[in-house]
Amino acid sequence: MITCPHCKHPNMEGALFCEECGLSLWSDPDEQASTRKLDEDSNEFSVKSGWGTATFREQNEVIIHVRDADEPISIRPGVEFLIGRSDSSSGINPDLDLTPYGALEKGVSRIHAALRRGEDVLSIVDLDSANGTYLNGQRLAAHQPRLLRDGDEIRLGKLVMHIYFK
Repeated sequence: MITCPHCKHPNMEGALFCEECGLSLWSDPDEQASTRKLDEDSNEFSVKSGWGTATFREQNEVIIHVRDADEPISIRPGVEFLIGRSDSSSGINPDLDLTPYGALEKGVSRIHAALRRGEDVLSIVDLDSANGTYLNGQRLAAHQPRLLRDGDEIRLGKLVMHIYFK
């Protein structure tokens, strides 16, 4: 039998930890760190969210930074705002035309995705695009709206952009 130096509980020979208090039986008890009680009023460990706000009001604007573009795009989306690339042969002209950003070469569909404004929120919806819509690295299922947050990364095919609320 091995007697625990902390609680004096008898443990079976070969035990690594005390069955009663969990102390390691193979190290010096003075070297084992103990948990200290935190000051309950301490603001030292306050939670800081890594996500931006999801609140988006009607008067807000959306600032879109397309990767490697010199200037951001500023839009004020209505209830639905189509994103894609223009095609003169079919007469398709989305609300946000990404053709100047290499949309065709990067796999952006003509009508790729939509921004939809809801009650104090903004969502993105993939409109059954050929090369997919990604939100923060995760591919969206077609026609399933996903909530956008300030600072999110959106990828349409291989065209990457970040979205900010103003």
